[in-house]
Amino acid sequence: MKKTISFILNGESTEVEIEPHLTLLQLLRDKLELTGTKEGCGMGECGACTVLLDGKMVNSCIFPAMEVDGKNVITIEGLTDAQGNLHPIQKAFIEQGAVQCGFCTPGMVLAGKALLDENPKPTEEEIRHGIAGNLCRCTGYIQIVQAIKAASGQ
Repeated sequence: MKKTISFILNGESTEVEIEPHLTLLQLLRDKLELTGTKEGCGMGECGACTVLLDGKMVNSCIFPAMEVDGKNVITIEGLTDAQGNLHPIQKAFIEQGAVQCGFCTPGMVLAGKALLDENPKPTEEEIRHGIAGNLCRCTGYIQIVQAIKAASGQ
């Protein structure tokens, strides 16, 4: 039995009919074709599927899509402005070389954004704690931490 949900997705009102068992990740990737959000572990452990829900990080691979009804969702695609300009945290990731294979990058960028929205001048320890739910196999986290610090203006 399908249900229609309405929510704000990347600044745009969105209404979609979905099955009750759908995860937010499946909704984003399969129904709405927003493939920037990645599926890593499928169990909420790696952070590759991180999106922002009302400004807070959620693992979309285990989050029920029905629960976004009436809420605000931001994916990596939603960080650019109307002219296609990158968000400052995206620029910092590029400038600091915080991207290697890129698989974790959307989740890391959104984790960094959520952290900076809550704490505009975090310490290195606070940055490491803020991204702790996101795993990266390539960078060793040094460049990622540097990118978030750079985006904070420190």
